[in-house]
Amino acid sequence: MADLSIDFAGIKSPNPFWLASAPPTNTGDQVMRAFDAGWGGAVWKTLGDPIVDTSSRFGAISVGNERMVGFNNIELITDRPLEVNLREIRECKRRYPSHALVVSLMVESREDWRDIIRRVEDTGADGLELNFGCPHGMCERGMGSAVGQEPEVLEVVAGWAVEFSKLPVLVKLTPNVGDITEPALAAVAAHVRGLSLINTIKSIVGVDLDRMVPYPVVGARSTNGGYCGPAVKPIALHMVGALAREPRINVPISGIGGISTWRDAAEFIALGSTSVQVCTAVMHYGFRIVADLIDGLSNFLDEKGMKSVSELRGRAVRAYAEWGDLDLNYKVAAHIDPAKCIGCDLCLVACRDSSVDCIHVGEHPLPAGHRAPTRDAAIARAQQGGVKVTWADWDECTGCNLCSHVCPVPECITMVEDSNGKSFESWNDRIAKGADKVPGGLHD
Repeated sequence: MADLSIDFAGIKSPNPFWLASAPPTNTGDQVMRAFDAGWGGAVWKTLGDPIVDTSSRFGAISVGNERMVGFNNIELITDRPLEVNLREIRECKRRYPSHALVVSLMVESREDWRDIIRRVEDTGADGLELNFGCPHGMCERGMGSAVGQEPEVLEVVAGWAVEFSKLPVLVKLTPNVGDITEPALAAVAAHVRGLSLINTIKSIVGVDLDRMVPYPVVGARSTNGGYCGPAVKPIALHMVGALAREPRINVPISGIGGISTWRDAAEFIALGSTSVQVCTAVMHYGFRIVADLIDGLSNFLDEKGMKSVSELRGRAVRAYAEWGDLDLNYKVAAHIDPAKCIGCDLCLVACRDSSVDCIHVGEHPLPAGHRAPTRDAAIARAQQGGVKVTWADWDECTGCNLCSHVCPVPECITMVEDSNGKSFESWNDRIAKGADKVPGGLHD
């Protein structure tokens, strides 16, 4: 069995699965139950001056039968007294000394940072996470993303925490910026020990058209909140990967954003994360999901012959390139399995209306000697059942793979390499050779 233990900037954890700073880490009872369930670490819900939350404060987007594909919240930091939180953190660390316990913080002045850091250090916590990402409520008060969106301010405030803290300091970054590397580099310049990302994305998930109030409804009003859940995973992966491939970012990364399964976690780790933090999936399914996360990741590592999770870390970073460095001579083409085709025509319509119209219905035009007998037999069986089988013309197919995404039948449409032995050539290669125009591609 692969070793799942990690060392994140000196913070030891039995596995890379941490709870993110959020409602599931609001109390000591919650965190300790999570550790009993198998979570390797937790980031305590943000401490600062206690606030009063609204009712309601959550909104969600469902797609078909899938609930909470996207999740929105207007909840703020802890609403519990600081002394209560500190007492519970101390007790939690006393009972679970081998688990990672990081405390999220958000205060205003230099003096406030000095005071709260010293008080948290007395609890025995393993590290601090500076919340520079909250996109609502707190940023209007000059905290949260108001700091995270200003690299110069971030460097100063993070520098205060590093100066005052004996514990590793992490910075949680906001995705509500144009270039995630700018605040990340500012944090590194302040000598923080790690980065966490992404925090939630500023959003409104919908409007109650009866009351004409955005969700979540708070009386006769609402406000923008923070968006998270499976829907934000692609954005989070991009930002994590962007930092992992930046050589000046020389600190570990804790990946956050839409992680629901072991495969999600493996993707974040492959793109450079040391630990992964989970929130929305726990709010949806409870602490128990960690058992599947651990088993799934462990089995994957065993199948790949990796002895530890550290061997997976960053494996996909080298393949994350700029568009101009991609191989323009690499080609794939759609192969439609006639034995699995149900004749729904979704691929045909998608290709006709949105791509190159290379998918057709009926018998393949290849001469009899070039047709596979198994394919002819499959077509015959389909036609006997009243199914009009589709096929893709490889001479016309540009390999966009739209058809494979709209097809409702697993593995009915696969993309087969058809590069014809052409050597690697990128856009940048062509520019270097003086060819300023590349045929094909998308049209505006």
